[in-house]
Amino acid sequence: MGYTIARVPDLGAPDANWNRPVWSSAETLDVSLFPWKDSGHRPVTKARLLYTETHLGVMFSVSDRYVRAVTDTYQGPVCCDSCVEFFVAPIPGSNVYFNFEMNCGGTMLLYRNRPPGERDAGEARTPVTEDHARTIEVAHSLPEIVDPEITEPTTWSIEYHVPLVLFDLYFESVQYQPGASWRANFYKCGDHTSHPHWGSWAPVTTEKPNFHFPASFQEIKFEK
Repeated sequence: MGYTIARVPDLGAPDANWNRPVWSSAETLDVSLFPWKDSGHRPVTKARLLYTETHLGVMFSVSDRYVRAVTDTYQGPVCCDSCVEFFVAPIPGSNVYFNFEMNCGGTMLLYRNRPPGERDAGEARTPVTEDHARTIEVAHSLPEIVDPEITEPTTWSIEYHVPLVLFDLYFESVQYQPGASWRANFYKCGDHTSHPHWGSWAPVTTEKPNFHFPASFQEIKFEK
């Protein structure tokens, strides 16, 4: 299992349009593993990555139901809403990682995380400052607040563009030139929706739902 991030000259402005031509060059991966006991709801969740000389583009499309978003504050509990997540460790041989978590309304949570085995040596996680988070361009197809819950089938999408220099601010010796290799996993959840669920791209072997498990991360490689 792995993923190759296609390179494009320009991402353009994010608009959360899964079918925008620039995204046609990106591989599509499926967040289709639901290993834990849940409500039985299985949203069809797809993700794509692209990169330019200056940015990493992330796109999710979700064919969903029971869609809800009530968190509208940065670093709020977005995983309780209809949410998609991208966890990425950008340094070879290290399990320190970013967790990009975003609800369907475009509200984000983002920390630099240490893996469990290293947490005794320092803080378990470092918040990405709000000023730094504002450098990430975000687009979402649904309103910021979705309440009451949408109970009929609904397709929604999220697109965000991360400046590569953001990784340099929180990690050392990050490589993102063509051929560079990172590790990542992609997730879908909705902890406090009427139909809770927890899905992943790469297998996670924890007994209970736990996305903070860097041993599950798989290679994502920057196209040469």
